[in-house]
Amino acid sequence: MKRREFLAALGGAAVAMGHAGVPRPSGQRSSPAPPPNIILIVADDLGYGELGCYGQKKIRTPHLDRLAAEGVRFTQSYSGSPVCAPSRCVLLTGRHTGHAYIRDNDELSGRGDVWNDPALEGQRPLLDGTVTLASLLKKAGCATAACGKWGLGGPGTTGEPSRQGFDHFYGYLCQRLAHNYYPVHLWRDGRKEILEGNTFHFARGKLAPGRDPLDRASCAQFSGKQYSLDLIAADARAWIQAHRPGPFFLFLPFTVPHLALQVPEDSFQEYAGAFPETPYLGEKGYLPHWAPRAAYAAMISRLDREVGRLMALLKDLGLDERTLVLFSSDNGATIDVGGADTDFFASNAPLRGKKTMVYEGGIRVPLIARWPGRIKPGRVNGHLCAFEDYLPTFCEAAGVAPPVGVDGVSFLPTLLGEEKRQARREYLYWEFQGRQAVRRGDWKGIRDARKGTLELYNLAADAGESSDLAAKEPAVVREIAEIMRAARTESELFPLLK
Repeated sequence: MKRREFLAALGGAAVAMGHAGVPRPSGQRSSPAPPPNIILIVADDLGYGELGCYGQKKIRTPHLDRLAAEGVRFTQSYSGSPVCAPSRCVLLTGRHTGHAYIRDNDELSGRGDVWNDPALEGQRPLLDGTVTLASLLKKAGCATAACGKWGLGGPGTTGEPSRQGFDHFYGYLCQRLAHNYYPVHLWRDGRKEILEGNTFHFARGKLAPGRDPLDRASCAQFSGKQYSLDLIAADARAWIQAHRPGPFFLFLPFTVPHLALQVPEDSFQEYAGAFPETPYLGEKGYLPHWAPRAAYAAMISRLDREVGRLMALLKDLGLDERTLVLFSSDNGATIDVGGADTDFFASNAPLRGKKTMVYEGGIRVPLIARWPGRIKPGRVNGHLCAFEDYLPTFCEAAGVAPPVGVDGVSFLPTLLGEEKRQARREYLYWEFQGRQAVRRGDWKGIRDARKGTLELYNLAADAGESSDLAAKEPAVVREIAEIMRAARTESELFPLLK
């Protein structure tokens, strides 16, 4: 899609959105309440079943479990895409992948050997003038920051966070370099920050011939001195302290548990010897590890620890009741490469599929929301929502109108327990590499555009998508096929059929 077409589409009529606004005290003299602080934490490749509060038995996540107990946990929440960059684009623009500018990971490989030249940072950038969640919340008076993995434009491009509504950014601009938790550098507000003691750019390598895979020293070369998750989380806490008066919007796209398998020793020791292990030698990409299951579990528990530290800071600063916190994941758990064993952890249970797939395991993700005094604790909710709904939700919370033409619908009423005024989505839509998916009510349709075949599942009875009902429900198939036709505009960059 060309730039002028994309900008014009923001004013289009994909789904016309009104703005109900947060309820205000009545009376002509009352002043609008200030926007709440908003913190959005998005894990990277965290599966639906990888938290204790979602049924995980082997990995400890006490802080996120507490977050769910103190707020609301959603059971039918979806990401924007089954992979990283388009999911983030959907989140920040409120437009699903049938209308989004970025619909797949695009490494812009025409620049050269992007997988071996660290100077070629960044993926396809968002266009200049894109209306993002951050730019909208700035209009509401919020300070804005992003700390973590960006993936929507490299240094010097129109996609840099500073050109997309963020006052502050710290982390990885490039999602390829984010595969390494001991990077040579991170980016701070447009400046490259060198990390002393970290020596390699790309998370690739195999065990040297003759090295004992059970000897930890064999993998020592794939470590470093400064662990990026720790640095990013510390920067986020410092930014909160500096912006304590608020209001603020903090976007935390953490990189855990995306491969490679790298974790500091103190976290690894929590799981050392806990599981049967087969050393991973690096034969399926990323980096080798002598105890891959323990490393994977430890990474998720370290993420949980950082969430706990963040929540403790909010309490210490007296910001609890002024801060809406949401936690989710950008897509389902990874396919089994790089030493990951998501089957062992039942990472996407009870769902079918994984990352890169439009089956439920690739796109249904955890969603936890907490806002003391506004969100009733201990709730479990089956409201149907996806990443495109976050923009109108946060806009309503902040008292600013979302742009006309976004695909999402605010679910703030559901967060606040006001279901009677909750607008419902007619359907949810995804497309990725020649496959389309539609969720309408309990029905889920998946179409292979190359073959023209359409599968149909009733998720209320079959969350695992094991029984294709297409032959038995031709009327439903026709209805979903029509939605698939009407729900999208063609993209020159990411055509449905290549």
